[in-house]
Amino acid sequence: MSGYLRRLATTGAAYTAASIVSKVIAVALLPLYTRYLSTEDYGAAEVLFAAVVSVSIIVRFGLIEAVLRFYYKDDEDPDRVVASTFAGLFWLSTLAALAALPFAGPISEALLDTKKLAEESPELAAAAPELARIAIGGLWVLTMHEYLLTLFRLEERARAFFVTTIVNVFAAIGLTVVLVVGLDEGARGLLLGSYVSGAAIVLALVVVHWRRLSLFFDRALLRRLFRFGLPTMPAEVSLYALNFVDRIIITRTVGLTEAGLYALAVKFAQSVNVLVRGFQLAWPPLAYSIRDDDEARRAYATVVTLFVAGCAFVVTGMWLLSRWIVRALAAPDFFDSYEAVGLISAAVTLYALYMVMVVILGRTGRTEFNLPAALAALAANVVLNLLLVPPLGIVGAALALVGSYLVVVALMYWFTQRLFPVPYQWGRLARVLFASAALVALAELLVPTSGAVGFLLRAALLAAYPLALFATGFFTSGERAWLARLTRPRRLAADLRALREAEPAVEGRIPEVYEAERIDEDSRF
Repeated sequence: MSGYLRRLATTGAAYTAASIVSKVIAVALLPLYTRYLSTEDYGAAEVLFAAVVSVSIIVRFGLIEAVLRFYYKDDEDPDRVVASTFAGLFWLSTLAALAALPFAGPISEALLDTKKLAEESPELAAAAPELARIAIGGLWVLTMHEYLLTLFRLEERARAFFVTTIVNVFAAIGLTVVLVVGLDEGARGLLLGSYVSGAAIVLALVVVHWRRLSLFFDRALLRRLFRFGLPTMPAEVSLYALNFVDRIIITRTVGLTEAGLYALAVKFAQSVNVLVRGFQLAWPPLAYSIRDDDEARRAYATVVTLFVAGCAFVVTGMWLLSRWIVRALAAPDFFDSYEAVGLISAAVTLYALYMVMVVILGRTGRTEFNLPAALAALAANVVLNLLLVPPLGIVGAALALVGSYLVVVALMYWFTQRLFPVPYQWGRLARVLFASAALVALAELLVPTSGAVGFLLRAALLAAYPLALFATGFFTSGERAWLARLTRPRRLAADLRALREAEPAVEGRIPEVYEAERIDEDSRF
């Protein structure tokens, strides 16, 4: 068990590190962006970014999900799988972008409500078709970028993934700062900064992977890939639409200003998404590589428990400190975005649980169950947004997001337990939920919501989260022993020196003794 956890931690740490660096830099630049962008500009750019991701999921036709599964199948040639999926995605994304370009005007009207926008910001309304054209180009860039990075994940080349991601982040931020701050390009600068730099990275990755790529595909293999991947596509796009439909409803009911505030709240919730993104990238290759079903069930249950515990810590921090974080990093026009940060952070964690169950369905080959669960969640999201956004604004949208993710997680749990039962550690999960909820409740009931005293008291409550887990009996004996070893490295070294001095005869056996102790402790996980 500990071997799987180490693999997940090693690759996940590299993916998470890349995400941490990129998110930290992006958040650090928010004071700059929010002072050079209006809430309407920021809202418009974020709506288009979300639209590009949604359409990219459709254009992929499940091929990225299929390559993650077929690459490890014993009866498939990995090189042919890579070549055919690249060719398929290249032609699909190219044709989709060319087909969409003539309709940039209607697309901008549908997404940004340009008639209403003309009353708030005439210049932005006039530029809307051009923004849509940039986003259409970004569709091709994003689709190919996601696939080429996936090749590093297949090979578990975490360092290459990290370097590529960081280079892309610095290139995008540098170009965006020049366009937004230096040239006052507004929403256009945000879009161009992301997609022009991304296009350069795509070309570089094509050179890196050149020997494995092709513009010609194996038709029989591609049909098999589509049979596996296509059922995941409607489900994935339906699920991502939860993060897109709410922005459209916000834009059309309460305006782009509120859409900008909501988009910024989503940005601040990225602290949880850092963990989720690393997990999302590292989890499928590891989960599919476990051949034995019983061993897989035990591994899945343990990973879920520990991952939820880590996410709950970050979610608790966002609930407790969101007011101070937003005020420190955003311009005054954006301060009200703090109201939705905690709820969106909780929703991101629920999304991570959904991803666990998607992989379980992928293991069984019954990917068709993704779709009804995702459609039910999408329907719940639309209804909840229509009911909650008009009276509650961005808080209503965040509540709708949490509610819809609860729907999809519940349905996916029901489907997966029928097909591949996993012995989830419900007692430990309940302890995590209790510890997190209790700390947030204490803060909201007893601690000030402003000032240095309020901040310090809430930070102290956050620091008490691990102690609360200890107090509830969350950690197993093996985990407690492992944590004790992490906190006592000097003591272990001293024990080794004392043992050598006291008993020279056993000096040669010391590594064996400690290795046996390590194996015994690992077996307790």
